[in-house]
Amino acid sequence: MTEASVRRDAGRAPELLGQTVVVIGGSLGIGLETARRAREEGAAVIITARNPDRVEQVGRELGADTAAFDATDFDQLEDFFGDLPAPIDHLLLTGPGPYYAPLADLELDRARADFESHLLLPLAIARNAIGRVRPGGTLLFMGGTGGRRTAPGMSVIGALTAAMPAMTMNLALELAPIRVNLIAAGFVDTPLSATLLGDQLDARLEELRATLPIGRVVGPEDIANLAVHLMANTAVTGATFDIDGGQQLT
Repeated sequence: MTEASVRRDAGRAPELLGQTVVVIGGSLGIGLETARRAREEGAAVIITARNPDRVEQVGRELGADTAAFDATDFDQLEDFFGDLPAPIDHLLLTGPGPYYAPLADLELDRARADFESHLLLPLAIARNAIGRVRPGGTLLFMGGTGGRRTAPGMSVIGALTAAMPAMTMNLALELAPIRVNLIAAGFVDTPLSATLLGDQLDARLEELRATLPIGRVVGPEDIANLAVHLMANTAVTGATFDIDGGQQLT
């Protein structure tokens, strides 16, 4: 346990003590930080990712159970849920970054994969959650805020940005008393962002530091703190939570 977590825990009980959290896509970035925060709050954690070596390394680091599989293979996903030894309390699904392309350059296979990972995968998880997530537990999905603006190349991400809150609200009704919420993030300083931006990363970080109202760049630990709060707060369901450092205001 880190020094920061010791200070955080002083004088109060861990918020997720005795609960089990699954993080799909938990070996890097937002997923990894959420798994770490959940462990600090007393949860048992199961981390899944595609890369077996990476997920095993993270599992050893955090003292978490692991599973290596491709969650977009829905047969493998169903097998994972079926093999769970006991019901779980919370699940966070992270995902790939947004796909931007003007219509003339749009690759339909990539667009199809984006719709699958952002819409069909959450639906598959929701269906498998029935009977495997305890009443009052949480499904948390990751979305974004960038697709709310209109511009050439935004058709796919714009459609997904509009669809995910509606899906979340409907699933919250269908799965009740399991809770379903959506985290809509702006730019987050993660390894995925570094991969997407390449040598433009430093310039983008400097721009955000200069323009965001919070005066700094949002990091994966910020998203993790929100995710753990939503797991612990049993009054919240069907909601979309923006976390972008005020990026939409600039």
